[in-house]
Amino acid sequence: MERIYITGGDPWHRDADRHPYLRDAVAAWLNAPTPGWRTDTGRGRDRMAGHFVHPRHPVARYQTEDGEHHVEIRSAGEWFDLDGDEPAAVRDAFVLLWQALRRHWNDAVLMGSPSQTGRDLWTRTIPARGQHAEGYPVLSEELRGLLHATAGQGRTELLTPPCVPDQLPQLLEYDRTFAYAKHTWKSPVGTPRRITAATFAAWSEKDQIKALYGCGHWHVRVTVPDTWNHVGILPAAARGDRAWHYPHAPGTTFTTWAGGPEIHTALTNPITPWKIEILDGLLWDDGKPLDDWAKKLKDAWTNLATQALFQGDPQQSRAAHLASRAVRAVLLYGIGSFAQRPRMVTGTTPRHLERDVPADAEIIGFDDDLITWQKPTGFSRDPNAHPEWSAAIWSGARAALLTQRHRDEDIYAGALHTPPGSVIAFRTDALYLTQPQNWPYHHQPGDYLLKGHLTGPLTAPASEEDLLALRDAGRAALTHTTTGA
Repeated sequence: MERIYITGGDPWHRDADRHPYLRDAVAAWLNAPTPGWRTDTGRGRDRMAGHFVHPRHPVARYQTEDGEHHVEIRSAGEWFDLDGDEPAAVRDAFVLLWQALRRHWNDAVLMGSPSQTGRDLWTRTIPARGQHAEGYPVLSEELRGLLHATAGQGRTELLTPPCVPDQLPQLLEYDRTFAYAKHTWKSPVGTPRRITAATFAAWSEKDQIKALYGCGHWHVRVTVPDTWNHVGILPAAARGDRAWHYPHAPGTTFTTWAGGPEIHTALTNPITPWKIEILDGLLWDDGKPLDDWAKKLKDAWTNLATQALFQGDPQQSRAAHLASRAVRAVLLYGIGSFAQRPRMVTGTTPRHLERDVPADAEIIGFDDDLITWQKPTGFSRDPNAHPEWSAAIWSGARAALLTQRHRDEDIYAGALHTPPGSVIAFRTDALYLTQPQNWPYHHQPGDYLLKGHLTGPLTAPASEEDLLALRDAGRAALTHTTTGA
């Protein structure tokens, strides 16, 4: 298998203006006639056959007509935040990444994507002896389905007037460095116990607190305090789509599922406790299935980030920075891959064989020759599918956006430690605020780094596009200020 990475531009977007949706343009690019080549149909039990239609990072897989040669075309943007970098810098970054990983895994292999690489490296940390030498128990399909339906990922929320002022005095972006690495030290293991409302109520307060500190996923009825004047704490499913919102209007009552870290934050937040009624729950034993894997990745990230700071050669410094970002991607997307959400496969069928399109497929594009479709394949039987790990990390990361303690300074950081009305948005690991914060930054996972600062007055963003435009302007302004340009 030969692999080609595109480092500049997005050729799959070349004819985007000729298609109603970006996915259509990508599908047309992937399925364009390529003399001597055809779509890879896979070999043996290869599940990675066929193209993967993605609006930003598609994967093209081809084989020669005789099936002797196979090639995969991917975007280097899966690994790196490229900013006009030359192919040589990207190549050097891949080399540095490989070298950094080999210090911890002497047989490390860079696979096609960060998520594949992360999962592969993790399998190399499974204990050779002991209770889990054969791997960690996989949840039933029913429980995996429950977690997929009730455990969201990173918090993405834009607060608009009247929750925030129409005119902002300034906008600051604080981003949690290598955030998910902060939440891998403890994970749920084994088959969970179901905790009914009656069982939870019968426990002592000490046992209830211990359970909420443990690895759990809880079905709760929530009431926002009547005096509440800040951002929401717990996620609730938004009607009509798979998005999440965070109710915060005083007196609002809603029912949702949430992880222990968020439940604990709602009960102990620095403003006033929320009312939480436990309706049902899943409680696992605590374990450390990700600890060794994450520690090695954190060490690789630290070494590369240090190289980037102190490397005298600008190109090598940039390559080390890119490689450190790639380690972040390996951990971030590796964690996401444990969720093992139901897969979508993409395929093509010649127009004259339209009846052969699978009955459960959705047609996502077509031209004079081919029909492009996608269909769900359900849950894979992957022995390393662990949505409970992903859910626990995501819950911990969402809670840390609200409050986290820096022990050395005994200082708390997070949205709930800012004045009401000063939080403009959450974006996975980042907070957007209207007031500067004196939060400690020691280049450690989870620390809040000031990444952008735009002085006002500014019109409050009304859409994600508005926010991203202000974010980019803020980052450019801060760079200009810090470099003295």
